[in-house]
This record gives sequence, C-alpha cells and structure tokens, in this order.
Amino acid sequence: MVKITDVARHAGVSPSTVSYVLSGKRSISAETRQRVEQSIRTLGYRPHAGARALASSRSNVLALVMPLRSGIHLPVQMQFAASVVTAARTYDHDVLLVTQEEGEDGLRRVTDSALVDGLVVMDIQMQDARIPLLRSLHLPSVLIGFPAEAAGLTCIDLDFTATGEACVDHLAQLGHRCVALLGSPPEVYARGTGFARRTAAGFTSAARRHGINATVVPVAPGRAAAQETVERLLHRYPGLSAVVVHNEPALGPLLEAFQRAGMRVPEDLSVVALCPDELAENAVVPVSSIAIPAAEVGERSVELLMSKLARGPESVPDATLLPPRLTPRASTAPRRPDSLPTAS
Repeated sequence: MVKITDVARHAGVSPSTVSYVLSGKRSISAETRQRVEQSIRTLGYRPHAGARALASSRSNVLALVMPLRSGIHLPVQMQFAASVVTAARTYDHDVLLVTQEEGEDGLRRVTDSALVDGLVVMDIQMQDARIPLLRSLHLPSVLIGFPAEAAGLTCIDLDFTATGEACVDHLAQLGHRCVALLGSPPEVYARGTGFARRTAAGFTSAARRHGINATVVPVAPGRAAAQETVERLLHRYPGLSAVVVHNEPALGPLLEAFQRAGMRVPEDLSVVALCPDELAENAVVPVSSIAIPAAEVGERSVELLMSKLARGPESVPDATLLPPRLTPRASTAPRRPDSLPTAS
C-alpha cells in the first residue's frame, strides 16, 4: 500500500508538505502542489478515510434521504440514487442511503450523529414537514423537488409545471379538444407530492388556456385498476381523443385497456407519456414522451451540495428548474374530425 512518505519521496518534498497539499491548511506554491498531485496520481495514493476526515473535520459522506413511500415508482427512484452515488464518488464522497419514512426524526437521527457532511433530500411534498428542520440545520442540503414555499432552500428538479403545459400544448396543436391526465396513484396526490401536483397544475392551466375539456384522474396500481379507470373515463368523456400518462408502470396496462375498448393509437387516441425514452421507443406504438432527467438531476444536486460545502450557500442558485423536452413519436396524431368533446 502506498504511504504518504512514498509520495513525499517521489515528489522530492517532505511528508508534511504532502499533508498540507491534501488538507489545504497551508499555502503551497503552484509548482510544488502540481508535483505532489502528479506523484499522487502516478503512485495511486489514496488517503485513509478516517485520517482524511479528522484532518478536514468532515466525514466525506453525503446522506441521500429517499423515503420509500407507497405509490412511488421504485425504478425511477433508483435512477436518482445511482446518479447521486456516482456523482458523489467523483468528489471522493460516499453516500448514506436513508429510506425509512421518519420525517423529522430520520433527519435528526442522521444530522445529530455527525455521520454526514450534507443532505440530498427526495420525495418533496408541497407542505413538507421536514422543511422547517432543514432550514434550521447547520448542515447544507439540496432538495430534489420543490415545496410550496421554497424561499431560502436549494431545490432542483424537472420543471413539472412546464411539463404538464408542454403535453397539452402538443395535443392542442394537433386539434385535440378533450384530454385526460392519467396520473400517479391516489395516495401520491393525497400526500401533496410536489411533482404530481405541479404536473397536474400545468396540465390544467394549459387546458384552460386552450379552451380544452380536461380532467385529471389518479390511477391505482394493477391491470384491473387500469381497466376500471379507462372504462369510467370513456363513459364520462365519450369525446376523449388524447391522454397524458404520468404513471410509468401503468402505461402498458392503460394502453391495453384502451385497445380492449376499441380505441386505436393514434387513430382514435393520441398518447403522451412521462417516461424513459427506452420505454417510449419500445412500445408497440412508439409513444410521444417527456423523459424524467433522473441522471442529470442527481448529478447536479451533488454539484450544488458540494459547492455549498466548499463556498457557502450563496454560491448556488435557490432554484434550478430543468426545462422539459418533448419527443414526438407515432402515438400522437391530428384529431379525427368526428371526435367531439362531450361530457356526461
């Protein structure tokens, strides 16, 4: 195993100089620093984690607070988690995953233990009980998602309000006058989860702006629930000609249910989904979609957090909203003239 003395010998400096380069506690000339850093890379030296933490008064660990609540699609959550872990490693940090739904108690347990240097917090609700504690903590934090009152917090996410609007704008341009948002399971809306509420708000606002007959319908898990949702929807809205699906695991069952009801995509029904490009591209009829940029959001959340750790909260913007990018595919087409917007 390479030791600090090996690095010092290779660079032609004292071991204390190598320590100062690693800790940043003393000013070292640029030439000497470069020579030491080159020796570190050449020899493959890695400081002992415990010694590094003692020297810097940091743990070199970030906490990812990702409560596994009902109604949340786990594969998408894990895409965020994988991105956070990968990004953290580029800063020589590990990640402590906190998955229990403990609210403030879970945050206090992590922060009071001095286990972590900062927090990335997921599954943000509009009225999130964790927000007052996050505002009061001495540890920096970044939220993946936006509460109703986000002032003074560092938040990043896809712009879900603009996402809902973009879906309706696309369908309106194709002449659709009766549309539905088939959304997350009911409990996601009941908790006031930010991404679901904001998508619905954008969808409804754009529909109103275009004079479109629109409804928002939560979809419970399972094929039976998808079938029941479609039957109820078509009974109430016989003029329905387009849907936006914001429920990745329900996309397949919903498309099957519409097909059983005699509706062809896109001849009778245009479909837009919020889902990964791979899922959209590999559907029986490739689906027009907006992808959730989980990898980019996770990576940038770590960048924001590390900037706050290094330079303070004033070094980052309060809000980072990623614009939606809608990819049209074969599932959306102009509305048929005989498709009339009616409601019972």
